[in-house]
Formats: sequence, structure tokens, C-alpha cells
Amino acid sequence: MLASACIASLQVFYRYVLESALPWPEEVALWAFSWGVFLGTAVLVGRNGHIAIDLLSRFLPARAKAWHSFFTATVVSAASIMLVIHGYDYMTRTMAVSPAMQWPIRYLFLAVPVGGILNLFYVLRRAGPPWLGLATVVAGGLLYLAVRHAAPLLYGESSSAAVLMLVGLALILLEVPVAFALVFGAFAAFSPLGGTMLLIVSQNLASALNSFTLLAIPFFIMAAAVMNAGGITARLVDLATHLVGHLRGGLGQANVVTNTLLAGVSGSSSADASAIAKLLVPEMERRGYARAFSCALTSAASTLANLIPPSLGLIIYAALASVSVGALFVATIIPGLMAAAALSIVVYLVSRQKGYGADIPRSTGRQRFMALGHAVPALLLPLVIVGGVRFGVFTATEAGAMAFAFAIFTGALIYRQLTARSFIAAVREATFDTVAVAIIIAAAAPFAWILTFEQAPQKIAAALGALSENPYVLLLLINLFLLVIGLFMEMIAALVILVPILVPMIVAAGYDPVQFGIVLVFNLVIGALTPPLGMLVFITSRVGQADIGAVFRAVLPFLGALLVVLLLITYVPALSLGPLRWFGP
Repeated sequence: MLASACIASLQVFYRYVLESALPWPEEVALWAFSWGVFLGTAVLVGRNGHIAIDLLSRFLPARAKAWHSFFTATVVSAASIMLVIHGYDYMTRTMAVSPAMQWPIRYLFLAVPVGGILNLFYVLRRAGPPWLGLATVVAGGLLYLAVRHAAPLLYGESSSAAVLMLVGLALILLEVPVAFALVFGAFAAFSPLGGTMLLIVSQNLASALNSFTLLAIPFFIMAAAVMNAGGITARLVDLATHLVGHLRGGLGQANVVTNTLLAGVSGSSSADASAIAKLLVPEMERRGYARAFSCALTSAASTLANLIPPSLGLIIYAALASVSVGALFVATIIPGLMAAAALSIVVYLVSRQKGYGADIPRSTGRQRFMALGHAVPALLLPLVIVGGVRFGVFTATEAGAMAFAFAIFTGALIYRQLTARSFIAAVREATFDTVAVAIIIAAAAPFAWILTFEQAPQKIAAALGALSENPYVLLLLINLFLLVIGLFMEMIAALVILVPILVPMIVAAGYDPVQFGIVLVFNLVIGALTPPLGMLVFITSRVGQADIGAVFRAVLPFLGALLVVLLLITYVPALSLGPLRWFGP
């Protein structure tokens, strides 16, 4: 991942400083990224760090939990065996070479079977007693053979899409890691079609990561992690406190403002939720705010990271829907600021009701000016990112590389809080966060291929169209559908599954795909605040040591405010599309 960031930064330097772009950096950075994802996937198997939906296990007794863990590890093993066998088969059949470096493409696709082998190695390591690890891998092999040879007898070729949806989504609900559930679902759907069609799974897995736009994901995640380690986040908290800390619910208002400022430089809701919870929740409790309210506010405000550019959710949507990243970044500015304003109003109303805040003295002009001076480097970055991407100075990926380089420079040389040890720790954890997201995107590629092959988007569009021909009612139905999906599915997984289905449908209905991208991401980040998944609530509750049930109750007023903003941006296109006209094509 570090190599990818350095190479992308090198290309920017050559292009704009030396005015002589190199032909190979994009290609080499993508190869490093792809190999990093498949190697990191195996390490996450060992760390039990893959994204999974925690629905079932918390209600199981101890003995049932042990069997459930064995089941999920068996599915991971079966999916990994499939990657080894059919990934190697596809790799040996590939004859092309890369355009810039003239490297055989087979070495790119070799990452798939190598990753599968390492997955099995880590399954053996983490299972406990050696016999249990061996039993898990053997059970995975038997499951692979059963599906491979029994599928043609149990269901025919015409059932591919139904099998894909049933198997994939059932495994997700059974808490199999999302990436492996999607891979195994695709394997089950392709099995009746013969060995040649199974090559498509491996091909799509590797090809899905061969996107320069997706490289923005690790760069922005690493930038956010380095900002937290380098003291940039603390400077933004300080500035927000000086600006609004004296108001009713002052620290709550500072929480919202900090998340708004931090959203413009990180793009990761999870990173922001964790960082702000560490910094502000203890201080809010010390000043009389309920711990559950403080965690709920932090959860709700951290959604702004995906509503204000550079949003990782919008970057992923742009890659999946072939929409301009720059257009999305500009179009989401007003909706993001509306969401921030709505949260601030809720903070004010709740604080008046419960008597929170108004105990921090008003800062002097000199104090505010000094806080602003310390935060200026971080505040300039969003302008550079949005302006640079929108006006073609650099791509979203290059903007991410520049954000990462800028975070290192600011944390090490300006604030002088970034050490070699904290830098390595931050990049290591950011890399695993990246891998957890990227492998789901890769695993969803064969999933989307089958849905497209079976014309599922057209069928769903016809079904929704039959319910109502009124476009306003249709949009309401889509919003309700997305809110329900958000209850049970993490945003990245939902994006990679839903974008191939919904985008063709809304384009056919005459709805702008840029505006729909903002509506889609807005729906899914609301889902990160709702049970049973509620990822952002779980993060802040864990970091802030609050009762999860109390935090879910405290987040309800913030959910109501965000739903009002969602309806406005759904039915008032000018809020999203108007800035595109102001800032030109």
C-alpha cells in the first residue's frame, strides 16, 4: 500500500513539476494494490478482521457459538479452495501482457490462488488445536466438492441469479464474512454452468481491483489514520471548541463542527467516529453530558465523512456506476452541510431540554485566531482536493496520494507529533481497513456479473415500475428499500451489490445518476446508525464505553433529522445538481 501511494505521488510530481508524465506508475501502483489486497485478506482471516454482520452469534449459547464458528470457517475454507483451484486454472490460461511494463498478466491473476492458499494457512493457524484447524479445512474441501458436483443435479443453469441471491445473502445473515459469502454464492451459482464459467469468478475478482479510481480508498484511509496520529484531528477539535464551545450544548456543537471539518480531509466515517469518540466523549461526560448522548452524537456526526468530499462511499459509487468523482464531490457539498446543520439543531434542542452546555467561556478573538492558524493546513486540504479533482488538476486517486503525503508532512514537520512508530502503526491499521473494504468490492464483481447476465436490474425495475408509475412514489419506494437494506448490510457491501441493480433502473426513469449516488450513500450511512448492524454506534459505544442500547435510543433524534434532509435532497434536485452548474462542467 505504501508503494502504491509513493508511486502515485511520483506521477503527480513528474506531471506537474517536471511536466513529463511517466507511462508506468498507474500500472505498477495497481499491481501493488491488487497483491496487497489478496495478501492482506489472508492476514485478516487470521485476525478475524473481515467485515461480517453480527446478527446471530450474540444470541447463541457457548456450545452453539463453537459450532457456528466452525461453520463460518468451513465456508471461508471452501471459498478459498475454490480460489486456489479455479484461480490457478485461469492464471495458466491467461496469455496477455500489461500495456506499459509488458509484464505477463498471469502474474497479476496469480494473486488470487496465492491469496487462497494463505487463507487456508491462516484458517489452520487460528482454529486452536491443530486437529480442529485440519478438520475445518477438510470440511471446507468436502463442501466445495458437494457444491461443485451436486449443483447440476439440484438446480439447473436457469437458476443462477436465484441461487446467487439466496446463498450469498443467507451466508451474510449467518455471519459468514461478507467477501467470502459473495465468493461462495457466485461459486454456487456458476457450478451448474461448468468449469469454464467458474473461471469468471477468479477473473472478476482480480479485474475488479484493476481500477485506478479504487486506489483512492487506501490513500484517503491512510491519510485519515496519519492525521489522527499526527495531531491534525486534535487541532480541528480545538478550533471547533473555540468557535462554538460557548453556545448551548457547546461541546456537542463542537463535536458536529469537528466532524464537519474532519470530513473534508478523511472520507472515512469509521476513522472519524473512533478518533472523535476518544477525544470528545470523556470531556463531554466530565462537563455533564450523558455518555450515551455523547456517543450517539459522535456516531451521527461521523456520517458526515461520507456526505462531504472526499467521501469513500462516493468514490466507490463513482467506480461502480462510471460517474465522475469530481461531479459527485461538488454535488454533495450542500447536502453534507445541510446534514451538519440538522445535527446542530438537534444538539441545541436536546441540550435546552436536558440543560447541557453553556458552561464554556466565550473565546476571545485572539484565541480563535490562534486556533485557526494552527488548523489552517488541515482546512486547506478539502479545497485542494475538491477543486483539484473537479477542475482536472489531478484525479481522485492522485488527490488521495497528495492527502496522504500532506498528512505526513503536516504531522511530522508542522505539528511534530508524528513519530516513526506512530506512523507505522497508523499505516498498518489503515491497510487492514482498506483490505476489508477492497476485498468486498472484488468479491462483489462476479456477483454483479451474474445479476447483469440474468438481467436482474431490468426485472427489478419492471417490478417497481408496476407498483407505481409516479416518479415521486417510485423514489419513495427506493428510499424505503435502501433504508431497510441499511438495517442489515454494511455500506460498502450494499454499494457493490445494489449499484449494478439500481443505477440502470434510475437512469431509465430519467433520474440523474449523480444525484442518485448522493441519495444512495445518504441512505446507507443512515443504516450505519440503526440496529441490528449500526456499525458507527458499535464503534463509539466501544470506544466511549457506553451501553449500546442506550446509545441506540439516544441516536433517534439525530436519525429523524437526517431523514428530513434525505427527503429534501431526494425531491429537490437543485440542492445537489445546482452547484454543478455554478462550478462549470
